[in-house]
Amino acid sequence: MSIFSKHIIYFIGIGGIGMSALAKYFLRQGKIIVGYDRSESPITMELENAGAYLHYSEDIESIPTIIRSSSNNDMVVVYTPAVSTESPLIKYIKGRGLDIYKRAEVLGMICNNYSTVAVAGTHGKTTVSSLIAHVIHCSQQNGMAFLGGIVKNYQSNFINCENPKYVVAEADEYDRSFLQLSPEAAVITAIDADHLDIYKTYDALKQAYSDFVAKIIPSGKLLLKKEIAFIPQLGDKQVAYYSTHHQADCTIENLQLDNGYYIFDVKTPWGKIDRLKPGITGDYNVENVLAAVSMCLWLGIDKEQVKKAVEGFNGVKRRFDVQLNNENNIYIDDYAHHPEEIRAFVQSVRNVFPGKKITGIFQPHLYSRTRDLADEFSASLSLLDELWLMDIYPARELPIEGVTSKIIFDKVTCPTKIMVEDNKILDLVQSKKPPLLLTMGAGNIDQWVQPIKQCLNEK
Repeated sequence: MSIFSKHIIYFIGIGGIGMSALAKYFLRQGKIIVGYDRSESPITMELENAGAYLHYSEDIESIPTIIRSSSNNDMVVVYTPAVSTESPLIKYIKGRGLDIYKRAEVLGMICNNYSTVAVAGTHGKTTVSSLIAHVIHCSQQNGMAFLGGIVKNYQSNFINCENPKYVVAEADEYDRSFLQLSPEAAVITAIDADHLDIYKTYDALKQAYSDFVAKIIPSGKLLLKKEIAFIPQLGDKQVAYYSTHHQADCTIENLQLDNGYYIFDVKTPWGKIDRLKPGITGDYNVENVLAAVSMCLWLGIDKEQVKKAVEGFNGVKRRFDVQLNNENNIYIDDYAHHPEEIRAFVQSVRNVFPGKKITGIFQPHLYSRTRDLADEFSASLSLLDELWLMDIYPARELPIEGVTSKIIFDKVTCPTKIMVEDNKILDLVQSKKPPLLLTMGAGNIDQWVQPIKQCLNEK
């Protein structure tokens, strides 16, 4: 029996951004949703309010009765690889012989029933996929979307549609998840070394991207960033390139900065949009907008509808997310957790707010990523005027001997740098009140965003 025929779906790691989008989809399908996560969050509270049954302990006795008492034929389990295989819950599930699927497998089962637009890449995929989904939704193209961030226009990572013409999916390279998709159209924004805990070598990561391209349907559309050093094996795909800096099929002209926001023309083989002023700012978002607009025009969406939707797009939480911008303080939060993302974010902030001293708080994510990219992290963080460096957020990993934030800290060359413990962050913000502050990272640093904002607002 397929997952769609089961009445009860148990999500292990339901609070994750990808898992929660699937849970929202199946709630809309009338399924009984049960889930576990390590701690309560705005996402889990939203799911509970929508009717899901959640628990926050891995103790077997904490599993809701509906799971322990239901027959295997009525139930299926979905899990995220972020949950250890040693988890008592995973062992319980396997011991019962329940059908169990990875998150990516289930996403593929859903998306491959529709015409799918997939966005892959080590950076930028959340903003690009969210913007494409927003344009399709606003142009009444009947779109559904599974996204890797909370889109402010919808306050959700899932956009629902009863009879979608397109499904937009963020195609995650972690654990080779994106190989579960067979899209009609795809965008690749970057292929940089990352997730080497999974791939071991950069060559293996690059091969995975070629495998992803091979999954695009015959004669399907592929939009590639021109600057990607590695070009996947393209096969029989329709291919176009985009770039904000070099000659390409899709590019920009007449770039201007107006009161912190960019205005530019978009030029593609499928039409030109003049004087586009997106609702999001930042240098790297100019590139993200170009990618999204180009794909939407390639799909045949009217250029006036595209322009209106892009200008009304409010962005994604934790992606160049301006929390404060007043005469006393500017505070911007970002998910940047890879050296290239940090470099692009800091440079964008410097261009949008020229002449200001930039203080950045960074929380490294994963011991393996810190170890593998320590030199690159230190170079990117050295672009700051002042760095406050937190401890590593371990996520799914156990500690690695000798790997701490200090291996980055010692190599950073910015004028001022401080190692800061979690419980000292607000004290430091209170005492220094930096005029331009950034928070960066993919761990739990987001828990400090509202307290930092409140602290900066206090006179």
